[in-house]
Amino acid sequence: MKRLEQVISSIIKFRVAIIVILALLMGVSGYQTLKKLSVDNSLSIWFLEDDPSYKAYIDFQENFGSDEIFIAMLPVENAIGEAEMAQLNTLHKQIGALPYVKTTFSLAKAKYPIYANNKINFDDLYTEKRSEKGLKSLFSKLPNITSQLVTKDYKNHFFYIQLNPTPTIEAKRKDIAGEIRTLIEKQYANYYLTGPPVLNEAYSKGIYKESLTFGILTVLVITLLLLFLLPSKRYLIISLLSVAVPVSLLFGLITSLGFALNMISMLIPTILMVYSVSDAVHIINIYHKEGLINKSLSKVQLLTLAIRKSLTPCFYTTLTTFVGYFALYLSPLPAFKNMGVFTCIGLLLSFILVYVITIIGFSFMNLNFEDAKPVLSIKKYAQYKFIAWLNSFTSQYKNTIIVSFTMVLLFGVYSIFQVNIDTNSRNLLAEGKAKQDLRTVEVELGGSNRLQLNISTKNNEKIVNKEAIKQLENFQNKLDNNPLIASPVSVITIKSFLEKRTPVLFQSSISEDKIQNTLSELDVNDNSFFKLFSEDLTTAGFTLTLKEMRTSELEQVLEDIKRDFEASFNTSSYNLKINGFAVVFARLNNFILETQFKSFFAAFFVAFICLLIFIKSLKTTLLVLIPNILPLAILAIFMSLLNIPLDVTTAMITPIMLGIAMDDTIHLVYKYRRSKSIQGSPEKRMNNAMEYTGNALVSTTIALVGGFLIISSSAVPSVRDFGLLCAITVAIALITDIFYLPALLKKFDK
Repeated sequence: MKRLEQVISSIIKFRVAIIVILALLMGVSGYQTLKKLSVDNSLSIWFLEDDPSYKAYIDFQENFGSDEIFIAMLPVENAIGEAEMAQLNTLHKQIGALPYVKTTFSLAKAKYPIYANNKINFDDLYTEKRSEKGLKSLFSKLPNITSQLVTKDYKNHFFYIQLNPTPTIEAKRKDIAGEIRTLIEKQYANYYLTGPPVLNEAYSKGIYKESLTFGILTVLVITLLLLFLLPSKRYLIISLLSVAVPVSLLFGLITSLGFALNMISMLIPTILMVYSVSDAVHIINIYHKEGLINKSLSKVQLLTLAIRKSLTPCFYTTLTTFVGYFALYLSPLPAFKNMGVFTCIGLLLSFILVYVITIIGFSFMNLNFEDAKPVLSIKKYAQYKFIAWLNSFTSQYKNTIIVSFTMVLLFGVYSIFQVNIDTNSRNLLAEGKAKQDLRTVEVELGGSNRLQLNISTKNNEKIVNKEAIKQLENFQNKLDNNPLIASPVSVITIKSFLEKRTPVLFQSSISEDKIQNTLSELDVNDNSFFKLFSEDLTTAGFTLTLKEMRTSELEQVLEDIKRDFEASFNTSSYNLKINGFAVVFARLNNFILETQFKSFFAAFFVAFICLLIFIKSLKTTLLVLIPNILPLAILAIFMSLLNIPLDVTTAMITPIMLGIAMDDTIHLVYKYRRSKSIQGSPEKRMNNAMEYTGNALVSTTIALVGGFLIISSSAVPSVRDFGLLCAITVAIALITDIFYLPALLKKFDK
């Protein structure tokens, strides 16, 4: 007590110096944030560089071409008109000259094979010499290719821009889409642009915009709530500074270290602000209550008493919340790791600074505690009346409460196994032009994502032989019949075209060498957009188009492809390798499941140890832990009934919510275990604890719910679900703390 009083006296003594230091640090942090704050939604934030699937994806890009492809749908009067084709050629020259573009592709560059003089030659698919009827007839013989070049009504061109491999363009990524749009707009007044780079840009812009919106809304909501929650308006500045200073310093640190915002880390400011204000409200309410009770104490003595009474519960609430976030570090996803680490740093800053700022703030205040009133208030007698009713209800109906809540808990445990694990890529994107263009293009094209299948021989023999071609044909037929796959292109596509025009070419009497020589000539540089073979002809390539879809659907597509391969090929002689971002994205389900198990059980174990040390009784710790599991069980019920899956944002919800759910519990149990004014039955001690802390519990819960409801206003469906579920869970945590926990302790804690 004496040492704490000395520390408080020292803080007050050097308060001017501390204020100057904090002001300078905030100034530097603000400058760093404004200068360096950026958004990074690149692939590397979601997957570790040494992850096998990520490495395989990068290797595929370098060897077979990047699937980072812009797809432009360009409305025209007549897709096979001379003027329209001239426009396309101009666009090819301008965009093809950009340093980060590997190749461009459209009807203006597409070629088709002609067999003449025992040799395959390639001619332009479009030529002004051919009549419109002749062109359409030719196009009808190559449906899988021409459907990707023009729409069925010939009112739109498709123009593809393939970028260099992902690692080589990351530094320039934020400028690429803008430069490409500028060049397209010089030629076309109207156009639709989509593809992975466009969606990535839309994610980044949405993140930046929502981060600013969330920050402003959070400050406004917290200010409004504080006018209700604080005993006097004079505490308002102290509370707001307790919120602003830690967030400002944290963002200065994040930007100084070169980290950028992403879809996960953009939530840090809102989450940190509501945590900071919760601790500030608890400290201020305790200080004010003690000021009313202990009128003869000096300011330093009163501060010492208030800090001593708040320090232990606030320390443990910070610790359990810290554990919940730090558990995210166990996730295999780098974005979650960074979220966990930086939020933990923010929590430590908040815990320390909220005490320093409140001590300094209180030292400047001369307040008449009895006359102080909140600016906006609910009549006090209503609050006391509610607490009195609550105490009476949990005493009189404790058995009914225990049975009812326990039944819900058991149903919630069952519901956990009914929650789906699934990330819908469309739900990571807010409504806007990017999403509208995506829908428009996918309706016409059948998809916007590229998947590359490579089938190779195990003995390194050439794959262009009669037996292999027959198996490749069988495989392509199965791909054509898959409703989730659009327009597969391979050597079989070209072979089918040649067969229609030159039936004699692939008759059974034709020699193996003749077929090999003919097919090996098909893969030329002019058609490099569709990679048909490896250079040594031991591998055949299939290029598929997929829609933006759920990870569960992607997993199904990949399983279908593997099944069709095994049904078409002798697997002892041939290998299948599936390449593209879709393969990496489909693994998110496994990462999310791994995050849930590792993070939740780590957080649960450490939280249990913290509670045991705090309570010092195994039986009471177990009784206290049960109500903190119930909100998570009810969360599972909501997710199951509303069909809300665990996805890339909601994956971190259980460890975070476990830490939050314990906050109010710790404040209530601290007073229950430390009650000295009333000795005797658990019932009397719990009633006393509820009377002392009940208002603060409700106040902090309202602040937390308000913060998460701000997140639920997000235009991104996945982020909106996260905010809504967190708000519901926090509200349920309060209900279990004021009903279920008192009933359990009154019944069993003898």
